[in-house]
Amino acid sequence: MYSSPPPPFDTQAAYANPPGCLRRFLIPVLAVLITSSFLVFGLNKIEIVQAESPALSAIEQPELQFGISHVFTPEVQFWEVEILIWSETYQLDPNLVATVMQIESCGFMLAESGSGAKGLFQVMPYHFREGENPYQPNTNAKRGLQYLRQAKEAGGNSRLALAGYNGGINGASLPEEKWPDEMTRYVYWGLKIYKDAKNGLDHSARLQEWLNAGGASLCQKASESQRKTQ
Repeated sequence: MYSSPPPPFDTQAAYANPPGCLRRFLIPVLAVLITSSFLVFGLNKIEIVQAESPALSAIEQPELQFGISHVFTPEVQFWEVEILIWSETYQLDPNLVATVMQIESCGFMLAESGSGAKGLFQVMPYHFREGENPYQPNTNAKRGLQYLRQAKEAGGNSRLALAGYNGGINGASLPEEKWPDEMTRYVYWGLKIYKDAKNGLDHSARLQEWLNAGGASLCQKASESQRKTQ
């Protein structure tokens, strides 16, 4: 701020030695002004703290807004950060991505089926380009989730997205009574697990049923593999 020029000498003297009546008048006025200033400053601080508190609360609790559901097994939770990144990249619900990983590989990156599907998302070899490593997580996710996205867009809902991912987009377009048994089972497992995750449950009875039906052995392989990388 700019300073005002000093007053003339005579004026300074008058201010320095005000007459008695003027002094008695000025002291109460100055006291009121000083007290008011402190009150205003104090109220401003209270308003600032009140305005900032909600923002701080949101920053301190990011887990309420981000992450995959707790229903998934620890072997899938292991890939949570990657799942969130892949979901953003391919514009898919993270819990749908986690559901597919859960029932395809349970997070076992070296998984391979009898039909030749490979990796975290059990992608068939013909989806990969020459020179690509099908077991490399980002590559496997790219090819698998691109197809899941196509299946979701073609089917228009999560049920047909899961069906299309398992049995092909054309196969999912058939009437359900003509679906192969494998596709029907896949949707049976996947859709309820996904709904439980999406609804914020901490436990999925359908996922437990899948584990009891043989999924637990796949998760055991995933757990052993993940321990070696830590």
